[in-house]
Amino acid sequence: MRVAIFGAGAIGGLVGAVLHRAGAEVSVVARGAHLEAIRENGLRIAIDADNWIAPLPASDEPADLGPQDLVVVAVKAPSLPAVAASIAPLLDAETAVAFLMNGVPWWYFHGHGGPDEGRRLPLIDPRGALWDAVGPRRVVGGVVRCAAVVEMPGRIRVTGTVRRILLGRPDNSSDARLKECRDLLAAGGIEAAIAPNIRDAIWDKLVGNLMDGPLAMLTGARSNILFADEGCSALARAIGYETIAIGRAMGRKNGVDMEAAIRSGRGRVHLPSVAQDLLRGRAMEIDALMSVPLAFAAERGICTPMLDAVVAMAKLRARAAGLY
Repeated sequence: MRVAIFGAGAIGGLVGAVLHRAGAEVSVVARGAHLEAIRENGLRIAIDADNWIAPLPASDEPADLGPQDLVVVAVKAPSLPAVAASIAPLLDAETAVAFLMNGVPWWYFHGHGGPDEGRRLPLIDPRGALWDAVGPRRVVGGVVRCAAVVEMPGRIRVTGTVRRILLGRPDNSSDARLKECRDLLAAGGIEAAIAPNIRDAIWDKLVGNLMDGPLAMLTGARSNILFADEGCSALARAIGYETIAIGRAMGRKNGVDMEAAIRSGRGRVHLPSVAQDLLRGRAMEIDALMSVPLAFAAERGICTPMLDAVVAMAKLRARAAGLY
């Protein structure tokens, strides 16, 4: 299987290295010092005591890599327009494109059914660039349950104990390409499964993202510190229940055990990615994570006072930093 990783940061790089270890022919699209380090020394992966180097061809030009069987897009949402503008050389008629990203995805209403079928989300996909360049028929949705960081250019460390990826087509169908992706991830050492309903899995992760991401932006605290604080954990719990209510109004089944989520947060020594972006001066995934879910709430008359307040402050914080 020929696989290109578009965005070889913490998650994209890890997935690329895992697929390479499983026998796929993997190349990566990266940039800057990270690209140079991969070219010179390969991509170094550290998972507990398991350390290895994946010698991956790398370029900042997708055209250098050619058509693929699978493209894994693992960039932050603000980079999606650049993906739309440059992904064409990686695609042929049968290429699948897996989006491993946080928040509500641009393809959310493709294969959804009902009155929203085919609805586009311009806050995430301005002018429908991805819809037109990639085409939702190619999409594999992905939900990543794994904490990882780029420690230095060319080196990725997995920091959490959960390493799981859920995959699914927008219409929840299954096919040989989807199963092959799952099997390769599993062979490379990542727990992988095909979700019965990928949107349910997306929404369950969104609950967790909204419970700690905006609060971490505002406080600078890692998840274990946030959830150990009585006031912050109460606020996170309220935000979680409001996000679940939005999901239910969207037809989603809730798979989140709130008290288990709080306990898990107390044991997670990790700064949420949106807070990492703020700290490092990178463009932030505000709309996919926050604006679109709140727009859904407004459309369906769901009252979200805690989420409204926290998101308003988080947006102001991001604007003040010049990152949104």
